Amino acid sequence: MFMGEFTHNMDGKGRIIMPASFREELDGSFVVTRGLDNCLFLYPLPEWKKLEKKLKELPITRKNARSFVRFFFSGATECTLDKQGRISLPQNLREYADLDKETVIIGLANRIEIWAKEKWDSFLEDAEDSHEDIAATMDDLGI
Repeated sequence: MFMGEFTHNMDGKGRIIMPASFREELDGSFVVTRGLDNCLFLYPLPEWKKLEKKLKELPITRKNARSFVRFFFSGATECTLDKQGRISLPQNLREYADLDKETVIIGLANRIEIWAKEKWDSFLEDAEDSHEDIAATMDDLGI
């Protein structure tokens, strides 16, 4: 399970060090794709396969479903960790997420998100203003 928040710098070749606590679960290959809120989503291959199955079942007759599947799959790339525990992000994904130097890597149970530090800080600032509303919604869901 992935959890925690880590700040790492991306090097000039688009490589980011993955937190040591995440590396064991990322053994082998994994998938990185465009995420929501202009971040990147990273899925271990078993989790990606589960999501892929669900996305394939969406009706192609629905415009929103087609658009989301295109968005999600067209940005997807299979990656591996190098010997130093880094991932190399393709240019199109770095551009999508505005990744330049400082990045924030967060664990969210079954996936990892990679954010530009400025965007993550902005997200947190906005989220702090609505924690009470979010908590009320979670209560409605039984959490």
